[in-house]
Amino acid sequence: MAGGKLTPRQKMINLMYLVFIAMLAMNMSKEVLSAFGLMNEKFDAANISAQSTNDGMLAALVKKASEDSHFTQAAVDAKKVSSLTKSFYDYVGSIKSEITKGVEVDKETGKMPYESMDKADVIDQMFFNGEGYTPKGTEFITNFNKYVTDMKAVIGSNSKLNGVLSEITTKFKTTDVKNREGVAIKYLEYHFKGFPSIASLAKLTSFQNDVKKAEADVFSILLGKAAVEASSMKNFTALVVLDKSAYFQGEQVTGKVVLGKYDENTKPTSFQGPGKIVNGQAIISMTAGAVGEQSINGKFTFVQDGETIPLPFEGKYVVVPRPNSATISADKMNVVYRGVVNPISVSFAGIGEDKVSASAPGLSPAGKKGKYNMSPGAGTETTIVVTGKLPNGQTVSDKKTFRIKGIPAPAGTVRGEDGVVKGPKSSLMVSTVGAKMLDFDFEVSLNVVGFNFKISGQPTVVVQGNKINSQCAAVLSKASKGDQVTISEIKTKLVGSTLMLQKTSPVIYEIQ
Repeated sequence: MAGGKLTPRQKMINLMYLVFIAMLAMNMSKEVLSAFGLMNEKFDAANISAQSTNDGMLAALVKKASEDSHFTQAAVDAKKVSSLTKSFYDYVGSIKSEITKGVEVDKETGKMPYESMDKADVIDQMFFNGEGYTPKGTEFITNFNKYVTDMKAVIGSNSKLNGVLSEITTKFKTTDVKNREGVAIKYLEYHFKGFPSIASLAKLTSFQNDVKKAEADVFSILLGKAAVEASSMKNFTALVVLDKSAYFQGEQVTGKVVLGKYDENTKPTSFQGPGKIVNGQAIISMTAGAVGEQSINGKFTFVQDGETIPLPFEGKYVVVPRPNSATISADKMNVVYRGVVNPISVSFAGIGEDKVSASAPGLSPAGKKGKYNMSPGAGTETTIVVTGKLPNGQTVSDKKTFRIKGIPAPAGTVRGEDGVVKGPKSSLMVSTVGAKMLDFDFEVSLNVVGFNFKISGQPTVVVQGNKINSQCAAVLSKASKGDQVTISEIKTKLVGSTLMLQKTSPVIYEIQ
């Protein structure tokens, strides 16, 4: 329009048209430049807000990881993403700093002069060298590709983050881009070459915003996934909780089945009860109480979100006698003896001694719990009935039958000796005829009330009492050395009783 075979006047008119059109374009570009500036401001404000939000989510993940192992891997991945994000965000920020180097900011508004940032020379010189890239341009592409590769390495194995990773790959793809005419243009050329510096600045800030959004998406998903993992049913187990830890045969078993969660990271801050905290667990250690049902109780204390939460517990257990001896009985030897006090011990497995009682004819308490004395009367058998009261108030009973026998026959004695006793006549003359029990477990006192005195070839002397009388002395005076005196038909009673014992065996006295 300003060339060809034109008159000087026409050339001047055409030049004026060009100047007019340029002025119109300049006025339009100022509005566009201001719009880019406002867009850059909005992206900057969004990035600052995102930084604060993302820092809060990362801190929450780290705190959760310290309390719950289900968040450990999520916190590790989040820290790596945070590091990658900061590194790439700061790199883009360094490019922005080079673009705005020398640009004066309005002291009152704090804004850059967007309408004057219409030149493209700074970023063109930074990124382009003819048809190719400068080292700085190549570095820019390398950093974009590295960010995508590093993010894939950190979150690529987590299927929950596939959507975030796909968005990152798309937004930071640096391959050639086709323009409206379908011509492939290099990535930096398509996005930055010839663009006003304020437009390039806004685009770089939008990249930073994309990075922060990706970081926020990752943190949000990691928090949600870890929380789901922590509450997953696979971390629970069904627990059978009975009302007590021991039951008697035929007793009603009561309790409940509940869902319990085992978590080594859930640690109480304090524990009150019969034990102590060891590695986050309450280890119970105590001495079992008396035989019967006992209670165990206490309280855990936890801190959640700064609030102290008490968790009391209570349970029951049953104490039974320690099995320190076997129960062995001779079926034919369940015997009590008439005429003596038979000590009897009574107990009921799993029931305290104070809840057990026994009864039978001739049975009386011996002063201690579970101890009785049996003095059987007439008859050949007696039955002892034992009754116990269970912790639930029910009554149980058992019984055992004993045979009643008389005291075994004692052995006659002279000078306290049984069998064949040797000695002079003089010793026998002053001796007392007695009786004693051989291999009998009871302490008894016996009293001889009569006996027969016999020396071979001489008449038998019947004696009342337990001493040698004058008739015995007369017979004894005729005896010679080597003669034997038989003391038989010894009549014996228990001291303090009229009960006559079985026939007492004779004792022989050989004269020396």
